[in-house]
Amino acid sequence: MIGARALGLLLGYTADRIWGDPRSLHPVAGFGTCATALERRSYGDSRANGLAHVAILVGGATAVAYAGDRRIRKPLARVGMTAAVTWAVLGGRSLEREAQAVHSLLAAGELESARIRVRNLVGRDTTALGPDEIARAVIESLAENTSDAVVASLVWGAVAGVPGLVAHRSANTLDAMIGHRNARYHRFGWAAARLDDLLGLPASRLSGALAAALGPDPAGALRAWRRDARHHPSPNAGVVEAAFAGALGLRLGGSNTYGDRREDRAVLGCGRAPAPADIARTATLARRVGVGALLTAMAWSVAWDEMRR
Repeated sequence: MIGARALGLLLGYTADRIWGDPRSLHPVAGFGTCATALERRSYGDSRANGLAHVAILVGGATAVAYAGDRRIRKPLARVGMTAAVTWAVLGGRSLEREAQAVHSLLAAGELESARIRVRNLVGRDTTALGPDEIARAVIESLAENTSDAVVASLVWGAVAGVPGLVAHRSANTLDAMIGHRNARYHRFGWAAARLDDLLGLPASRLSGALAAALGPDPAGALRAWRRDARHHPSPNAGVVEAAFAGALGLRLGGSNTYGDRREDRAVLGCGRAPAPADIARTATLARRVGVGALLTAMAWSVAWDEMRR
């Protein structure tokens, strides 16, 4: 019999697929506002200050979620709370909408508008990108963020319920805010980046496995993962991007510019260079990976409930 946690994950995932992120009063945005306010007091150019910043925010948010979760006893209320929090932390539908918007602009020949819109997905400099480079940026973002914004949340929701959902999303949000390799955050953002890497590790491996199992070329995905993932600067993004590249017969990676810094990243996959038409193919694979992660999370939750009886 399906339990409250598994049913809540299913309903929350369905809500995200139908409506995307909540339009107003988004709790993740509220967390970001609190983090910005705290940073004005906690910032210091040291790992210790960054660790304290992370402990207060991630620990505090998770503690509140744990306390709220413990107070709920009725199964229906637990389903509702799990569903609401799952919907709030997932970002799969909104990610896909942004990718589709960039694709539509490229198809219409509106290159400058596409360069601006793709900034919602990536942090690299997009001012001089051509259509194929914009497509690569979108595809890499779809792959990485499917793991970060869908699979990882479902994994931690299955393992630890509402506190797990909140812990992962708060850590991932902090990493997006301060986990950059620049002068201001090189030390202060270290703890946020490392925590996000740790929490994202199981999901990145599951995402890579699902991309291989559900993509057009399973063998190509596994080859690219084994050969190329370790050369990516991120221990998690490399796995997912390599698996997506291999599964779709594409070649990702290359040179990216971040402000005044240029990164020459290793090539992932051995197929052809991406084109705008590949955005839709990638979005289809990302949806399949999301569904596979949901089913895996639900199966884990049901099995865990059975073991506890």
